[in-house]
Amino acid sequence: MPVLGTGIMPSGAIGTEAQYVTRRAFVPKMVVQIYNSSPLAAAFLGNAQPASGGVSSVTVPVQGNSFVNAQWTDYTGTFAQPSVQQGAINSEFNLKALVIPIPFLGMEAAVQQNHAIIKLIEARMNDSTNVAVDAISTALYGNVSNNQQIIGLPGAVDDGTNLTTYGNINRNTSTFWKAKRYAAGSVNPTRALVMQYITGVVKSAGELPSFGVMGPGTWQQLANDYLGQEVYNVSPGSSFDTHSEGVRAGFQAIMVAGVPIYMDAYCPEGTLYLLNNNYGAFYIHENAAFAFTGFESTLSNFQIGYIGAVMALMELVLVKPKATAVITGFNYISL
Repeated sequence: MPVLGTGIMPSGAIGTEAQYVTRRAFVPKMVVQIYNSSPLAAAFLGNAQPASGGVSSVTVPVQGNSFVNAQWTDYTGTFAQPSVQQGAINSEFNLKALVIPIPFLGMEAAVQQNHAIIKLIEARMNDSTNVAVDAISTALYGNVSNNQQIIGLPGAVDDGTNLTTYGNINRNTSTFWKAKRYAAGSVNPTRALVMQYITGVVKSAGELPSFGVMGPGTWQQLANDYLGQEVYNVSPGSSFDTHSEGVRAGFQAIMVAGVPIYMDAYCPEGTLYLLNNNYGAFYIHENAAFAFTGFESTLSNFQIGYIGAVMALMELVLVKPKATAVITGFNYISL
C-alpha cells in the first residue's frame, strides 16, 4: 500500500487520485535483510579440496601409533630385533548433498517481460547463494546428529562428549582423535585466558591454531580487555583531525599469541573454537561444486513452467582434531 499524507504526498481523495495516475519511483535494487556473513564458512570454502565418487568419498590415512621404536645402545651398537607395528588407520567421510530448488513459472515470465523492476528469476538465482551459505554456516555450528547434513564443529572439534565416532574412528579407543575441550567456568574471556587455551592446543599437538572464532558478544567481551590499553601516537606536525581516516581504534581481528580471533554471527555465544587450516577443510565433489542443473520443463506435472536446482556434494573433513579446541562457558555481552 502507498504511504499517503506524509512528506510531499497529500492524503485523502487527492492522494488516492495521485497514486492512480502516477508511477511509483522504484529503486531497481533488492536489499537483502535476512542473512549474515560467516568468516568460518568463507575460510573453509576458500580452503576447499576436490573430492570424487566412491564409497567413503574422502578417505584420509592417519597415523595413530608408532611404526617403529627408538632404542638406546652402547659401544657395541647392538639393539633388539624390531617388530612390525600397525601405525595407520583410515579416517573415512561420505559427502553430503545440499540442494536448492529454483522454480520459474511460465506466467511469471509473461507478466514480467519488459515490465520487471526486479526480475524474480534473477532474485531467486542470487538468493540460492545466500541460502546455501546460511545453511552451511548453520550446520557448521549446530549439526551433530543429522547424518544428511555436514557434521559441524560440535562433532568434529570434540573429545567424545557430543560425538564418539567421527570419520569412522572411535574416540574412546583411539584417543589421539580427541580435540581439546575446556569449560571456562562463567568468566570473562581475557588475553591471559585465551592464551592459556592456545597453549593447551600447542601442548596437545605441537602447533599453533590458525585462527579462532567467537560469537559477537563473546568477541566484544574479549575486545574490552584490550580497549583500555590502547595508546594513540601523534606524529610531530600532524593531528587526528587532519588525517583522512581519523583515529584508528578497535580491531577487525584480535591477535592473541599470534592467533587471530574473529567474530562470527553464527557461532554460539560463550564459545571459542580454535581451529587449524592445515587439517580442516571442506571437500567438495568436483562435478557438484554448487553446480546448476539447468532448467527443465514442468509440463510432465501438467504445469507451464520450469524448475532447476543448485547442488553441492560436500563434507567438513577434520583430520587432526587434537590440533583444535573448543572452550565453552565464557561470559558475553548481550547485543
